[in-house]
Amino acid sequence: MMIERLLVYGGLAGFLFLVSIPFWFSDQSSKHQPPSLSVNSSKGHCVESRAFMRANHMKLLEKWRDDVVRHGNRIHVSTDGRVFQKSLTHTCIDCHENREEFCGQCHSTLNVKTYCWECHVTPLEVQ
Repeated sequence: MMIERLLVYGGLAGFLFLVSIPFWFSDQSSKHQPPSLSVNSSKGHCVESRAFMRANHMKLLEKWRDDVVRHGNRIHVSTDGRVFQKSLTHTCIDCHENREEFCGQCHSTLNVKTYCWECHVTPLEVQ
């Protein structure tokens, strides 16, 4: 009876240890540094703040797509009042010229597949 109890408790402790292993290592894997991104700053400022764009750029681009395609609204007014054209190829690409150096670094690190370039062509690809 005592041996059975030790086996059950030992098995339970081993199971709990194995189940907790991902939690032990998850803290270490989340400490990657964001890559340094090259931006052509001679063109001006981004349509929104850097913090906003890092967190919400895909939401912004999807909203732009819906606004332009469904409603014909091609004007974006930023939170600080500046006016931009809602265009990936005429607004974003002005500063973020090389998609491999700019977009590819973060998306590859995070294993995110982009579908922007299925319709849009970057200027560097045309040359």
